[in-house]
Amino acid sequence: MEKRKVLRITLVRSPIGYSRDQKATVRALGLRRLHQTVEKADTPAIRGMVAKVQHMLKVEEVEA
Repeated sequence: MEKRKVLRITLVRSPIGYSRDQKATVRALGLRRLHQTVEKADTPAIRGMVAKVQHMLKVEEVEA
């Protein structure tokens, strides 16, 4: 059985002061407050969202 890859995403910088679409991207990732961590499947869509707001996030790849 193949292990699936998961991204562990943590919000380390506040989206206050950034554009509305960047705030919406952070929200769409499921991040609501500072230092909150979520785990998302490693898909091209999630990678694109992470790339858009990478300056606010800490991202780790984990095996699930």
